[in-house]
Amino acid sequence: MANEEKNTKKAKNRPSCLGYPVSIFFIVVNEFCERFSYYGMKAVLVLYFKYFIGWDNDLSTTIYHTFVALCYLTPILGAMGANSWLGKFKTIVNLSIVYTIGQVIMAIRAIHDITDTNRDGTPDNMTFHTAMSMLGLILIALGTGGIKPCVAAFGGDQFEQHQEKQRNTFFSIFYLSINAGSLLSTLITPILRAQECGIYSKQSCFPLAFGVPAALMVVALIVFIAGHNMYIMESPKGNILLQVMKCIGFAIRNRFNHRSKQHPKREHWMDWAEEKYDKLLIAQVKMVLKVLFLYIPLPMFWALFDQQGSRWTLQATTMDGNFGAFIIQPDQMQIVNPILIVIMVPIMDSAVYPLIKKCGLNFTPLRRMTVGMLLAALAFVAAALLQIQIDRTVPNFPSSSQTQVKFLNLENTPVPVVVEGQEPFVAPGFNSSNNYMTLDTENVTVSAGGRNATAYFQKESRHTVLINADGMLQTLNDITEKPNQGMNAIRFVNGFRSHLNFSVKSDHLGPIAPLQASDYFSVTHGKASFTIENEEGQTCHYILQLGFGSSYTVLIPNTFTFGESCTENIKAVQDINPNDIHMAWQVIQYFLMTCGEVVFSVTGLDFSYSQAPSNMKSVLQAGWLLTVAVGNIIVLIVAEAGSLPDQWAEYVLFACLLVAVSIIFAVMAYFYTYIDPAEVEAKFMELKPEDEKKKGLEMMTKDNLAYVNNEINSMDVKQTKI
Repeated sequence: MANEEKNTKKAKNRPSCLGYPVSIFFIVVNEFCERFSYYGMKAVLVLYFKYFIGWDNDLSTTIYHTFVALCYLTPILGAMGANSWLGKFKTIVNLSIVYTIGQVIMAIRAIHDITDTNRDGTPDNMTFHTAMSMLGLILIALGTGGIKPCVAAFGGDQFEQHQEKQRNTFFSIFYLSINAGSLLSTLITPILRAQECGIYSKQSCFPLAFGVPAALMVVALIVFIAGHNMYIMESPKGNILLQVMKCIGFAIRNRFNHRSKQHPKREHWMDWAEEKYDKLLIAQVKMVLKVLFLYIPLPMFWALFDQQGSRWTLQATTMDGNFGAFIIQPDQMQIVNPILIVIMVPIMDSAVYPLIKKCGLNFTPLRRMTVGMLLAALAFVAAALLQIQIDRTVPNFPSSSQTQVKFLNLENTPVPVVVEGQEPFVAPGFNSSNNYMTLDTENVTVSAGGRNATAYFQKESRHTVLINADGMLQTLNDITEKPNQGMNAIRFVNGFRSHLNFSVKSDHLGPIAPLQASDYFSVTHGKASFTIENEEGQTCHYILQLGFGSSYTVLIPNTFTFGESCTENIKAVQDINPNDIHMAWQVIQYFLMTCGEVVFSVTGLDFSYSQAPSNMKSVLQAGWLLTVAVGNIIVLIVAEAGSLPDQWAEYVLFACLLVAVSIIFAVMAYFYTYIDPAEVEAKFMELKPEDEKKKGLEMMTKDNLAYVNNEINSMDVKQTKI
């Protein structure tokens, strides 16, 4: 009572701007910064696992989806804490502190120099970085999930009952801040990651990519606390979710205790709760359970949807991101989804749905959701077809029982080569034998220019064999995978008569002796300028145009001379092709997935709220969030337990599973009967005494204000109406 009087007094005296309480601006800024922080960190997370920690695609995908699943499980804890014990303000502040600590940990542990004692660019204690990463992610999941159901509801609490118009405008601005934060962070943080930074050695700048979101989370916390004296703070009023769970639990126990035939059957199993709970509450629980039953197939949609940040991002790393005047990073492709959402939602609401209605088609919400699932499945079919095209451009690297070899002739004249067990061939002058040959043995007799030698090749490896004028052989170890992060692996072979130094930007290799090869340079895409320098200080600048993910061996001939025409006889032999498939092809699958999301997610939320009792919107919100969490768990199970050899096959598997689930959902939807919860509640209210009736109506009104307009935004940014 004292708290209500305090809030009433504060509401009268607090400052306002254009009819809006000033306190909501602190909340909007807080939400923008928090969403920027979350989506910025999440955008680069899977590439951090792959490139910094060094995990393979499957493990990176597994940990990524485990994290997302936790983010959608913890909102239940946050809602229970806010409604039952701490209240919304204290819950937001306390969990935001946890959230901020997690983000700071993620930024610090991404600094490779912390454990790089030998300064070779590689952390010496990866266990430390991995452990700190897991700690940071757990804290972030607890923080972002815990405040998810609280912030919008807290914003709604700042308005009085006569400010319904302002409240609705607030939620529109609130949703806009969510999307603005998500769009900007998904655009900016991949650019920050692509920069090079470091104390002793330059690497991809994950500390900056995680540091900026951490800084925004600090700002979010400070801004939210700064408005403390202006907020209206409602006291905890009990958790309807706990009440529902207790009611269901009592009904189950009571039915079990009266399972003998001597007890008459009841119309519904929830009717066994009548001995303890009000009939109105039982009727409301029945309506909720009816909707929750339809939720059972829904996790499969989220299993596909959330792979935009994992599998699809990893797919983009094997593609060409050159868009002419600018370069798109693999993790930036995720921005296509929120951009399309902003475009597609009004188009669907103002054009597509009205057109379908004019055609006389009864496109019910459940039918829309079924179509949404089928569109998501079609998106994965598109991803599978694209993956097949990508796989055709990727070299067939040797298996565990094989080795691959090719020959590089440093002389101008062709040299006949005979490899034991293979067809004889001629190595062209000053060139390579082009394709790698696959060998099943480690020790092979090789004849080059009439001179025999026994060569030793490791299993599961690639080698280039140098041939000089005397037929002497020298074996080089080639890379056995595409260069990471769209970089290019470049090495030089010195066929010149004296030592040479090679450099690009700040990287230097040399001196390289005659008939020897340098280590690989890791060079970014675009025009790369290499400097070749001899012992006398003479230089030659060689320019090589590079794509994404290629490997070259650059041959310096024995006829090489310094001067204006020094690059004429230099030859670049391509060992691994650059990424040939353009990232723009991914727009097709993003478009299909976004269309599926619009008709599934937005429709699903509207349907759920229309079929739920007015005071149990939060219960359905918890159930909806749970489907997202379960969907991500499905992905990590398939990623770890699946034994499919090809990625395209996994895409097809997910598409088939979703089609099967869609059919099941369509059957369930066919037998579903739409209801009007208000009518059901009104019937029970008529049976109550007048004082209880007024109390019940008052409680439902308050719950409406707290939940109806707020919980939709608690879903993912890209699952809200703009």
